[in-house]
Amino acid sequence: MVPWALLLCSLPLSAFSKPTKTLGVSPNLLSKYVPIAKTNTWKCLDGSKEIPWDFVNDDSCDCPDGSDEPGTSACPNNKFYCQNEGHIGEFISSSRVNDGLCETQCCDGSDEQPGVCPNLCKEIGEEYRKKRDAELKLQRAGAKVRSGYIAFAHQEKKRLQGEVERLAEEIKAKEKEVDRLQDIAERTESLSQAALEHKKESPLYKSLIIHNNALKSLQREHKKHLEREKALGQILDALRTGYNPNYQDMAVLEAVRGWEELAKLPHINDVGKDSEAEKPSENESDEEEEEALEEGMWDAGQLEHQLDGLISTDYLSLLLEHEEYINGPQEGSILFELAAYLPDSFIPVYEDVKDTLVSWLQKFGIVRGDDGAADSSRAQQAYNDAKNELDRMRTELDTKENDIKEIFNINGFGAKGEWKKLDGTCLEKDTGDYTYEVCLFNEVKQKPNNGGTTFSLGKFESWNPSSDVQPGQPEFYQKQVYKHGTRCWNGPERNVVLRLSCGVENALLTVQELEKCEYEITGTSPALCLPPEEDKKNGNGKKKDEL
Repeated sequence: MVPWALLLCSLPLSAFSKPTKTLGVSPNLLSKYVPIAKTNTWKCLDGSKEIPWDFVNDDSCDCPDGSDEPGTSACPNNKFYCQNEGHIGEFISSSRVNDGLCETQCCDGSDEQPGVCPNLCKEIGEEYRKKRDAELKLQRAGAKVRSGYIAFAHQEKKRLQGEVERLAEEIKAKEKEVDRLQDIAERTESLSQAALEHKKESPLYKSLIIHNNALKSLQREHKKHLEREKALGQILDALRTGYNPNYQDMAVLEAVRGWEELAKLPHINDVGKDSEAEKPSENESDEEEEEALEEGMWDAGQLEHQLDGLISTDYLSLLLEHEEYINGPQEGSILFELAAYLPDSFIPVYEDVKDTLVSWLQKFGIVRGDDGAADSSRAQQAYNDAKNELDRMRTELDTKENDIKEIFNINGFGAKGEWKKLDGTCLEKDTGDYTYEVCLFNEVKQKPNNGGTTFSLGKFESWNPSSDVQPGQPEFYQKQVYKHGTRCWNGPERNVVLRLSCGVENALLTVQELEKCEYEITGTSPALCLPPEEDKKNGNGKKKDEL
């Protein structure tokens, strides 16, 4: 008995100290753990009993709801709150209180008797805040890029809507042209080849050909200037994003400022150099005010999209149409409608002499004759080409209208269109023997680095197909599925699951073949970087206090 007595005497008095009445109580319930002054009693939180205040946290379960023992393990299924001052408070199961083990969730050691577990909250809190600050910095930077992606989606929708309107107008004009060329093709069947060659000698036709050649030459020179302008723009863009504003080189500064003013670009600063272009402000004009055009003049859009059609005009068919209009018989000509005025008894005689009379009139050039069926292949080809072009334009219109619908499709490019800019973007990861290429929304490939066959690992099938994840949630866009790749030798088709997380760059991180022909690739994308919640709250005047 003596050794035990000596052992007990050697323990510090704190080891036998009773827990405070509020030990294990969460901050939102502290106000409820106060004794009733007159009786020095306390009422269970469920209101079922009133017990002496001394019974609270006495390691004996007295309340049916266990609320009298927040700081001990006496009541089953309770939760113990670790204050963790200097870090973040957390709940643990009451069964883990006073079990002699230091829980990582209780960095202050409050779940055990004093002196058993050291208080590490200061060190852990500092490390946590350092890590959290780095994550928030990354999230904010990625969210800024994501906002540029969203701006791109709106600009792309606006561009496509303009294309749809332009195509609709062009289709109307093309439909009229097709009807006209069909009529010409049918009428040129009555002309001889000799007659067609003769008409080509017309001064009007020759002038039209000269104008056509001039247009072709002007278009060629115009395209050269556009390419040169594009190249110069790229050079100035590189200078704009790469120059050091602290170098104080006035010539460079003036060149950059001049380019920004000409191209209607915002002034770039140190923060914006590595960021995507942000959405222009609402009060900024989308288009530069253009010089008023004279009636009949073409704007830039017409020059870009309609000049090819004008240059490819079939001038011979146009000439024939012109001559048909000029030389065609007038409506109600007495020569061809004379039979309507003759008595019935004279009509057979008139029909006999009419052909002879018409042939003489044709011989003297008074009316145009029928020289027999001519080669109408060119007119027919012009009609066929125009009809095919009309069909192509209609298909293109349907495609663009579909593209507009898909930009903000929650199951496609996201409710805000944040993934549209990445459509078809290809990312690569070199693993030594192979380079893996992921073309987003398209296909994943495995390319050998030392020669051999490139295999398809699958084509884009869907976002996260799990029934537990709803479209539009962040988790929905953290997983892409690519299926039906090249079949493995004596095995299944290759498939890929692409797992994505927030990052300032679109990049692939790891590649693993988890099972035969089943691959998992991880990567990052700014499209997944939502603005931090605390930034939103701070922006509304509310401050988030986690510590």
